[in-house]
Amino acid sequence: MSSVVRPLTLAIAFAFAGAAMAAEPAKPAAKSSKSAKPAAKSAAKAAPAPTPNSPSELELAHNLDPARAERLQLVVDRFNKETGGSLKLVRLEKDQKPADLNLVTRYDMSEVIAHPKSYVPLHEVMAKANERLNAAELSGDLKGGVVDAKGRLVALPALYSTPVLFYNKNAFRKAKLDPEQPPKTWFEMQGMLDKLQEAGYACPYTTSWPVWVHIDNVSALSGAPAVGDKGQLNFNGLPQVKHIAMMITWTKANYFKHFGRRAEGSARFQAGECAMITTDSREAVDFQDAKGVELGVAPMPYHDDIYGGRQHTLADGSTLWVGAGRTPAEYKQAAKFVSWLLSPEMQIETVRLYGGLPLTPAARSAARSKILKDSDRTLEIAYTSMKGKGASSVPHVADIDAVRIITNEELEAAWADKKPAKAALDTAVSRGSAYLSAHPALKKSQPF
Repeated sequence: MSSVVRPLTLAIAFAFAGAAMAAEPAKPAAKSSKSAKPAAKSAAKAAPAPTPNSPSELELAHNLDPARAERLQLVVDRFNKETGGSLKLVRLEKDQKPADLNLVTRYDMSEVIAHPKSYVPLHEVMAKANERLNAAELSGDLKGGVVDAKGRLVALPALYSTPVLFYNKNAFRKAKLDPEQPPKTWFEMQGMLDKLQEAGYACPYTTSWPVWVHIDNVSALSGAPAVGDKGQLNFNGLPQVKHIAMMITWTKANYFKHFGRRAEGSARFQAGECAMITTDSREAVDFQDAKGVELGVAPMPYHDDIYGGRQHTLADGSTLWVGAGRTPAEYKQAAKFVSWLLSPEMQIETVRLYGGLPLTPAARSAARSKILKDSDRTLEIAYTSMKGKGASSVPHVADIDAVRIITNEELEAAWADKKPAKAALDTAVSRGSAYLSAHPALKKSQPF
């Protein structure tokens, strides 16, 4: 997609104009108190009105951790410098009115869906600002939750990724495993975990985002989607029960260590404590400097005894939403930021900073070139894992706040050997379905 970028000279021109106004000589002071008020009124009338080309100050709200927020600040600073924009970062606070632009993680999507009038579809903002936006140019596998029934973009899938398996090649060597032959199936992985444990690893395998990885994506890989076409929860079938039962045995054998519901496992892998992890592909950027880790990456394992063989993983992540109730000038500036983000150059920079999946064909082509050679393997594996499958319009379990919390509770009960796999998943589906019956709007993947 094309990007409309104002030259830096325009920002410099604004700076000189401001300096010229500051240097304008002051009017003589009033001689009496009677003349003071008229003088003040005259000065107020004479104050220069903002020029039509002055950029409106916009806020970009987020809830990223400090390290990722610092990377996002680099993007914002570059936008302001190159376009003469006035964009600043603020924190995305729960239960507060949305900002002008909002970077929403999958953990915040329930808030967006529950308050549709607080947001404006992206395609409307771009059209009114005369900024080009062709949803057809975005990869089909990145459109989950961001397109309406007519295929129009309602938000930008700014930082999407898909689960993969990262492993420590040094750990494989220590366990006398081939570092270039990671496991393809969960069954094959079990034998490797035993050897890694024998080699001294107290944490052979861990995971981040357990519901996203082990419910949404294990289900998708098995050809048994966790959520049905009408938003019904379906993740208590045979493929899911078998998988969670396997993980219960792994927990008992100390092959699998569960550290938390978000990215706690990633911190353990980054510290060199765990030999393998399933997590978002974008975390390759975070793992580049992991302690004592020579990073390997492979597609997420699958169950090879499921009819139909390995299917595909899902894409999800942070989306960019435009808040409602803004002025035309503010919407124009927001649209300009979106166009700027979609330029091939900025797509490359976003991949470098965050490891997300490039959105456009031009950016994907660049990602396969030498420009991003350090990330090529992860990106190619991510593309292969998704198999180019178009995203569905149903929500993911991990995107529905209350249902994700319920599912995490039941998974933890299973992994703590307090419940059998079948009972835990049946309860998760039953409790989650009851919640969705009381909140039917959350059965949608996006609010429009």
